[in-house]
Amino acid sequence: MSARVGPILLLLLAPLLVAGDKPVLVPDVSARQVQIRYSFNGAQLLLFGAVVYPGGRPPDRQVDIAVVLRGPYQPVLVREKQKLGGLIWVNADSNRFRSAPSFYAVASSRPISDLLDERTAAIYELGIHNLQLSPGGGALPEKERRFEAGLLDLRSRRGLYAEDPHGVEINDGVLYRAVITIPSQVPVGTYTAETFLIDRHKVIAAATRNIQIDKSGFELTIALAAKRHRFLYGLTCVLLSLGLGWAAAAAFRRRF
Repeated sequence: MSARVGPILLLLLAPLLVAGDKPVLVPDVSARQVQIRYSFNGAQLLLFGAVVYPGGRPPDRQVDIAVVLRGPYQPVLVREKQKLGGLIWVNADSNRFRSAPSFYAVASSRPISDLLDERTAAIYELGIHNLQLSPGGGALPEKERRFEAGLLDLRSRRGLYAEDPHGVEINDGVLYRAVITIPSQVPVGTYTAETFLIDRHKVIAAATRNIQIDKSGFELTIALAAKRHRFLYGLTCVLLSLGLGWAAAAAFRRRF
């Protein structure tokens, strides 16, 4: 019986023995949960950690690190507006994406183009322009590229997509840290913080941590009401808008 256990134990430990020859990332984040309240105007999230090398010694050459904070994936409908008669804007065309991250921020110790070739960067989706947005299909390639560029530009201007080519600090090739800004209009859900160790244009180690972003207090009550009682919520919003409009008109008449 013991003669059989030996080979089986070696087979089970073989992956760990092989992994011991490679660096290991030990990442962490400053907050595993972010609460969105009425006073929430954004937050600074610290992603930090260490690199554990075989034998405890980092290589003599420079290694690089890239960190990515990615929000939940969701379908997106992008509309293209066109000015009609030089006066008003109307929806002229649209394109649907089956899956796109609601939030994406990447920080690296050097520009991604200096760290990885285009193919490898696309595989790991490192960089805003390397995101796989999964267009809905049926549109011409030229149209898909135009709407993809529009989506990236729109979310970048809103602070939902960001890229910092010098946002990761590395000390002695072992300790690293990066700060990622979370805007006030960030969507809720489970976020993924990914860390990549890059050496000689190759990703040699990766690690992941999850972060939960939720609403709390009054915002949570409103969100649950909108989800569970859609008709009443919509009716309340309409009545509230009419009431505020009537009150503003009455105040204007009294003043003038």
